[in-house]
Amino acid sequence: MEILVPGVQTTVQDHPGRTGLQARGFFPSGPVDGFAFRAANLLAGNDPRHAGLEITQGGFAARFRCHARAALCGAEGAAPTLGGEPVPLWQTFAVRPGDELVCEAAKGPGFRLYLAVSGGIDVPEVLGSRSVHTLAGIGGVDGRPVLRGDVLPLGRAAEAPLLRLPQSLRPAYHTHWELEVVRGPHGDPGFLTAEGWREFTSRTWRVDLNSDRLGVKLDAHALAWARPDGGVAGGHPSNVLDVSYPVGGVTVIGDVPTVLGPDGPTSGGYTVIATLAHACLWKLGQMRPGRDTVRFREISLAEADALAAHTEFALQRGRLERLEPAGPAGAAAPAAPV
Repeated sequence: MEILVPGVQTTVQDHPGRTGLQARGFFPSGPVDGFAFRAANLLAGNDPRHAGLEITQGGFAARFRCHARAALCGAEGAAPTLGGEPVPLWQTFAVRPGDELVCEAAKGPGFRLYLAVSGGIDVPEVLGSRSVHTLAGIGGVDGRPVLRGDVLPLGRAAEAPLLRLPQSLRPAYHTHWELEVVRGPHGDPGFLTAEGWREFTSRTWRVDLNSDRLGVKLDAHALAWARPDGGVAGGHPSNVLDVSYPVGGVTVIGDVPTVLGPDGPTSGGYTVIATLAHACLWKLGQMRPGRDTVRFREISLAEADALAAHTEFALQRGRLERLEPAGPAGAAAPAAPV
């Protein structure tokens, strides 16, 4: 697959990324929106760990040099076409040598698209993953986003059937998001007052323009802290002695909350007042910087487990619909669940 237009930032990713290395300074990388990425891989007939492309904000084009199955999932409004014909999202499509896939800038809702091709993108593994870690500069193609003229090798794959993720199982994209969080590790009453926590969960926050794979930065707001300063850790009450950070942790740096993404720092000297439920991490990948807003909703650990089970239910291969081959008009008709 040859890259014709790389867009704002298109990177090779796999799921779940570079796990087990946080103690050595590496967050896992992998797709920011793991749901759309995994769905695209399933539709392309791949194992969930096969590498694909994360396309930020659309504006992407590639030319295929082989016969393959592919799928595109994620942000709306990019008007993808293959050979000039519209390509539906959340559905398998067949490609032939010379076919060009073109995506316009995604108007949204949503912010990232995920492209999977049968066999996966066959770049070398680095520390157990093909994912690009943008901060460390490893993985993917020479540790960087793809560039115009890059030719990405594809793995061998058997011809996959044409499939579709049912509409009822697709995630809803918004411009005003709700993120489910579990309180802590630095919650009230030792760090935030009860009033401060209510402020955090009741306020509508705006996604800052300076948001990326490292973290989703929010607008500044002075929360009500339970202590006057950070003691030996520093003058601001958000300061703590260096601690380990979780993926999806909401760290507060002074008056600025940031939700840590898959390429973020593994430790630091700031409070983490809440942590996103694993099942809603995908939402970080679809929140548009400078436009979207978010509110936080506290849930229990049991509720977080239930959300995770719901997500896994939607990504079971048996939930996909098998499609008949396209007819003369180019439309594919549903046949039966796989």
